[in-house]
Amino acid sequence: MSTPYLEPKRVVVAMSGGVDSSVAAALLVEQGYEVIGLMMRLWSEPGADNTSGNAANKCCTPESMGNARYIAAQLDIPFYVVDTQDVFRKKIVNFFVDGYSAGVTPNPCVECNRHIRWDFLLNKALELGATHLATGHYAQVRYAEDHYQLWRGVDQHKDQSYVLSVMGQEQLQHALFPVGGIPKPEVRKLAERFDLPVAKKQDSQDLCFLKDNDYRRFLRDNVPDIMDAGEIVDTTGKVLGQHVGLPNYTIGQRRGIKVAASYPLYVIGKDAQANTLIVGPKEKLGTKSLIAKRVNWVNGVTPEAPFEALVQIRYKSKAVPATVTPLSAHTMEVTFADPIRDATPGQAAVVYHGEQCIAGGIIFE
Repeated sequence: MSTPYLEPKRVVVAMSGGVDSSVAAALLVEQGYEVIGLMMRLWSEPGADNTSGNAANKCCTPESMGNARYIAAQLDIPFYVVDTQDVFRKKIVNFFVDGYSAGVTPNPCVECNRHIRWDFLLNKALELGATHLATGHYAQVRYAEDHYQLWRGVDQHKDQSYVLSVMGQEQLQHALFPVGGIPKPEVRKLAERFDLPVAKKQDSQDLCFLKDNDYRRFLRDNVPDIMDAGEIVDTTGKVLGQHVGLPNYTIGQRRGIKVAASYPLYVIGKDAQANTLIVGPKEKLGTKSLIAKRVNWVNGVTPEAPFEALVQIRYKSKAVPATVTPLSAHTMEVTFADPIRDATPGQAAVVYHGEQCIAGGIIFE
């Protein structure tokens, strides 16, 4: 595969009013690029902003929008706000609800990067005549062997390549991650050097569209049937008790099952169709393999044979040795060297060669 290298010229920066995107914008201005600031107005449920009575996504609160606008003026760059509420609700919020309704644990951050930042927003940047979209993500883009590569950020505690594993050549050729090669403490020092008012601003980590960080309450309000009680069964199908709604449980959970047994019980799985929660002893948690679908091969080419790699199954988990077997263009089987716990349908399984991210898919089973 051959992908011509695209030299950055006009760059749109996705600004959030936070320290990472603000430093990214400042660095690009300092490096002499023509920079435009763009901020998305995302959907949030009514009542999320209690100060004004209007909905305000945590990624675009009035305070954050004011910070971004102020910093853009400070850097002397144009600044625009893009109404992204409808597409965000259709692509992310509905995906979140549908995932829990199907009995899986969806990862909305992965889908947001798939559909919002690196599709919707990238297209907006290209419409403005930009060659690149820059974000404050902690990851790195490299060009080698005639294609673009996605690498972990140098700060292992902030690395975000896991949620960017949906990116392919079409996205990476237009992507810049100005802070990806800088440790977070140095980013804050840069913010102070640039005299940015957000140098000490805390990072946002919760689901951005919830008004109170309580996804269970959100699901009860929007899909009441999803919290219907049902049977708790063991791995043989024996009924042990009643659960209080499948979304209240995650794979590997021990607390909150509230079933008497002579040994500790853990959540082993869910059957959304039968509305049953499957529990068992700790030794039942380990799995040797999984199937992932919607697989994206970062370089655009599906491998022809199984290969050894490192696979990460959660955002903050450690990547572990495994054999990856491509079953089709968008399906792969992952066989781990040692059994792993907490492989959760709906989460991403991301494949690495060392620090290079080469693929990502959604765990199916």
